[in-house]
Amino acid sequence: MPSKKRDLTLLITLIVLLITINYNYLDNKLEKFLSTSETAHVERVIDGDTIVVDIYNKTSVRMLGINTPERGEPYYKEAKGFLEDLVLNKTITLEYGKEKYDRYKRVLAYIYINENINVKLIENGFANFYFPSGRDVHYEDFKKSWENCIVKNINLCEKSTDKCCECIELKKLDYKNQEVIFYNRCNFDCNLEGWKIKDEGRKNFIFDNFVLKKNKEILIKVGEEKNTDDILYWKNEDYVWTETGDSLFLRDNSGKLVFWKNY
Repeated sequence: MPSKKRDLTLLITLIVLLITINYNYLDNKLEKFLSTSETAHVERVIDGDTIVVDIYNKTSVRMLGINTPERGEPYYKEAKGFLEDLVLNKTITLEYGKEKYDRYKRVLAYIYINENINVKLIENGFANFYFPSGRDVHYEDFKKSWENCIVKNINLCEKSTDKCCECIELKKLDYKNQEVIFYNRCNFDCNLEGWKIKDEGRKNFIFDNFVLKKNKEILIKVGEEKNTDDILYWKNEDYVWTETGDSLFLRDNSGKLVFWKNY
């Protein structure tokens, strides 16, 4: 029995010694693990909402709370150039949200250089606000920045001058049944060829050879069924409108904003 006690005492002593020797190392690791922010150097800008930094084996960082145009869409190049001017080859602070990685293994973060860079992209009309995992503490600031951009009427916030801009109204947005209804309140037909419905993210529906008759409505429903005179189907999507909140953006065939609605 004394031998077992002696061995146990020796083991405990060794463990305490190892912890003491490696305290600073373990403390630094723990602090980094628990930290919600850290600094990094921006080595490359991929697009308007994605950068590459010199940490995490140069993993891409997807900026939280925003969505910028994709390649080939209006303002894609402008959004990327605007972000490059702000952050390329500079030291930034990364602030992490509820989830640190997305499904593509990119780091998710808000980025700062004295101010929130994500917000600057919104208020200058190069991004819309985007919270697919639910709204966080930044949501109201981001929404307000978009509303300020609407007032400035610039870039992605620039209002359509199409004569039908004042005719088309959103009669219904039902996220539970994945349905949207538009109504033409004018006394003339509106050709919506090339007009686009978009959510906060990457999903969009483009009207193809469609005219909304005067004082008539059209239902756009997520599904794979055949279009009819009264229903158009948003194909190739399981869902569009999220239960945690989303926004609908309607744009004319020039990409100008007809209206937007969030819930």
